[in-house]
Amino acid sequence: MGTAPKALPPKVQAWVEARKRYHLSHAQVQMARELGLNPRKLGRIANHRQEPWKAPLPQFIEDLYHRRFGRERPQAVTPAEKWARPAAAGKVTRDADATARLRGKPQVPE
Repeated sequence: MGTAPKALPPKVQAWVEARKRYHLSHAQVQMARELGLNPRKLGRIANHRQEPWKAPLPQFIEDLYHRRFGRERPQAVTPAEKWARPAAAGKVTRDADATARLRGKPQVPE
């Protein structure tokens, strides 16, 4: 038996759930995140069946992204599940650097 997969941080988990609920691609989720949209509030934007003048959510995100950044999609698309991993690796590096600085710090004579 293998090890159980680690749980994602709550902020990343909210984006994963939004991707599944609103049928968004990885690129659309990354675009929405770069635009600063809140994954819990996407339901307000996604009710195009009740309010026919609204664009479907995936199309709305792509249009906003194109207007704001001037390109069709992000330059490098990464799945939401991988967003949390680099931060954890960076924390280990920062902790190691901090301990090295503390140990190598010269004593100040009084």
